[in-house]
Amino acid sequence: MQKSILASVLLAVFLAFQPAASQAVVKIKTVEYKDGDTILEGKVAFDPKFKDKRPGVLVVHEWNGIGNYVTMRITKLAELGYIAFAADIYGRGVRPTTMDDSAKTSTLYKSNRPLMRHRAELGLAELKKQPDVDADKLVAMGYCFGGTTVLELARDGAPMKGFVSFHGGLSTPTPLDAKNIKGEVLAFQGADDSFVPPTEVEAFEKEMRDGKVNWELVKYGGAVHGFTNPEHGNDASTGLAYQKEADQKSWEALKVFLNRIFKG
Repeated sequence: MQKSILASVLLAVFLAFQPAASQAVVKIKTVEYKDGDTILEGKVAFDPKFKDKRPGVLVVHEWNGIGNYVTMRITKLAELGYIAFAADIYGRGVRPTTMDDSAKTSTLYKSNRPLMRHRAELGLAELKKQPDVDADKLVAMGYCFGGTTVLELARDGAPMKGFVSFHGGLSTPTPLDAKNIKGEVLAFQGADDSFVPPTEVEAFEKEMRDGKVNWELVKYGGAVHGFTNPEHGNDASTGLAYQKEADQKSWEALKVFLNRIFKG
């Protein structure tokens, strides 16, 4: 989504300050795959200096589809030595540019969870096809809409070691499906996220307990929805804003999680 020209500038500055040497060695390739007649266009990021089998990370985009933000995230994962695949849930060319269009497009999948799960499963299948991916060491993670999608992938019983949601929607029409979850669940939420109200958080916690899931929920004080994305600007009063501290803390926590879960 694009809230303003300033928001885009903030993301450009954010990307500019990433280590130049690391960016130079990471390779990013577009991967075309299909769901029936629908062409999907994902991206894979990897560092060719790593020669052995490596863990794979599936990354699902926000409600505006694959763009600079998710590309930045898979790049950072590749710098850490993982093979990261950004799944395309919407289809080639479907890249909403306004909040209204993003909401309409994402609702098509939120109101059709089987389709959402299916598109995520197709992304997982493409990740497994990538050369040097260790199919026994896989994790899925997503942002906002992507966080919701990853949790649905978990509820669908995907054979993965972990599922990570960053400021994603936590509700589901099928909470009993939590019993199907095979890996650990880690959710990062803004403590002041008005998009995901306390009742939704409480229902998620109950779902995880009832399903006997190995789960963790981390809340960041003062953070609202979308706290990891500089494109959202810094005005928390809008309900959608970047918070640098929560972004950095959640990323460091993710790295610890990945390191532990892949070594374990």
